[in-house]
Amino acid sequence: MKKTNEIKEALKKGDYKDLLTDIYVDESRIEYQTERYIKAIEKFEKLYGEGDAAIYSAPGRSEVGGNHTDHQHGEILAASINLDAIAVTRKTDDNMIHLISGTYKEIVIDVNDISYKESEKETTKALIKGVLKGAKDHGFDIGGFTAYVTSDVLIGAGLSSSAAFETVVGTIISHLYNDGKMDAVTIAIIGQYAENVYFGKPCGLMDQMACSVGSLVHVDFAKPKEPVVEKVEFDMNKYGYSLCITDTKGSHADLTADYAAVPQEMKEVAAYFGKEVLREVSMDDIIENISKLREKCGDRAVLRAIHFINENKRVGKQAEALKSEKIDEFLTLIKESGDSSYKYLQNVYTVNDIRHQNVSLALAISDTVLEGGKGVCRVHGGGFAGTIQAFVKNEAVPEYLEKMDKVFGKGACNVLKIRKYGGMKVID
Repeated sequence: MKKTNEIKEALKKGDYKDLLTDIYVDESRIEYQTERYIKAIEKFEKLYGEGDAAIYSAPGRSEVGGNHTDHQHGEILAASINLDAIAVTRKTDDNMIHLISGTYKEIVIDVNDISYKESEKETTKALIKGVLKGAKDHGFDIGGFTAYVTSDVLIGAGLSSSAAFETVVGTIISHLYNDGKMDAVTIAIIGQYAENVYFGKPCGLMDQMACSVGSLVHVDFAKPKEPVVEKVEFDMNKYGYSLCITDTKGSHADLTADYAAVPQEMKEVAAYFGKEVLREVSMDDIIENISKLREKCGDRAVLRAIHFINENKRVGKQAEALKSEKIDEFLTLIKESGDSSYKYLQNVYTVNDIRHQNVSLALAISDTVLEGGKGVCRVHGGGFAGTIQAFVKNEAVPEYLEKMDKVFGKGACNVLKIRKYGGMKVID
């Protein structure tokens, strides 16, 4: 294991330039990443002293296909991105964890006491304890360490900053105490357990899976406890496209009912057929029973069911297009996904506030700027407020960035690349 001063000097000399370029893809960001790593090490040294250390990383993620499909046991396609959480870490032998994340206070955990506590719900401490308990329940060893964690995964932009954190903690445990033998899928499942049980957020598995596995990941949740996971290797940069995420700055306040209504209405349609989720319902079922469904569940529920059935089929087609390197077909499917979310799923604005339609406006501006084959766009994640996603030709990125920032404020649009690595040890 290298010393902190050795790693800093190597970073300053550019010894890790090729490694960082391989991880973060965008050469224009390597200077930023180098400085970021150096500052993280310096912070760690101030907190825990100079000496042996390793650096771990886990990326954020972007949903690519499968808008509101996972909760109906459907399929999703998601991508790891070149924003991540990094952790400068040192193993200890006292069974104590001392961790500071960003500018927050130090978290101290006794590994001998990782029981759930209601008072810790919705805290970072709960996430760490949940990962430890999940790892232990899966038969892995756990132990103490010191760590300084810093993340540039945008909070509140639908890029899964919490899943990146869970993944980096799981990756640390894997390498420090299990010789790196905790596979990516298991780390993702443990992360979901931590978020569901200890943190108290009923999320699906998509976020953790994309952060942990890396590149693009195609997941089929037909059997939620045994998801079928396929890593899809595809170099988007090779084809001259960037992934742009725009935070439309819409308020998420009072949207709980809007979010909850999506799975609720889908399940109402499924229940009409005696099923738990829409994965078990076909389009023929919908068409043959449309009159009674409209009467019993309402038109919006029927439209949302139609979205799910078509979107679920679309995910597999997207994955196949990428594997066959048919970029134009893939982009056409992305556009179809966005249109379906807008027209049928109807998660681009809340009906309780028609005056503010940030996501709809972002999509309209994007369609205008990207016309003529410059790219495609879609709503990203849960919808209603929040973010949109666009695949933009590299030469059109400056114009797109300028226009989106003009509407939603400087820094609203972030130009990303798809990274091929999930949770990983970067430097040891």
